[in-house]
Amino acid sequence: MKTRSDLPPGERRARAVLRFGRAWLALAGALAIHVTDEALTDFLAVYNPTVQSIRGRLPWLPLPTFSFPVWILGLATGIALLFALSPVAFRGARWITLIAVPLSVLMIGNGLGHVGSSIYMGRFMPGVYSSPLLIAAAVFSLTCALQLRRVIHQST
Repeated sequence: MKTRSDLPPGERRARAVLRFGRAWLALAGALAIHVTDEALTDFLAVYNPTVQSIRGRLPWLPLPTFSFPVWILGLATGIALLFALSPVAFRGARWITLIAVPLSVLMIGNGLGHVGSSIYMGRFMPGVYSSPLLIAAAVFSLTCALQLRRVIHQST
């Protein structure tokens, strides 16, 4: 049985591109589920007061507060953009891996923040139910993006 390193470079790249495209879609879907979870569990009722409290102690820190329509429209637009970029991910464009790496790291941090705040507060915080899915999809996306970058680099 052939290992990945035994495959011809073209086939190795094709497999890495397909895997990255699937990971990109998984991350977009997990984020959509996570935002739905936050919306259904009243995330802004926790987020906005927390931001106002932080602003009281650190007024120079530019943290925004949101109304529900602005918040949900912004996130829905971002998620739609992620899904719209999926054909680019399935083509394996180098520039989209540059977006996937920091986005994946940010989503890992987001999910860990929900889990960590739930542990700290001793109760399930808004968004925590979908956080494991978001973290898993983000780790998958990160590893696939880094693998694709390595394969692209090796073929040039």
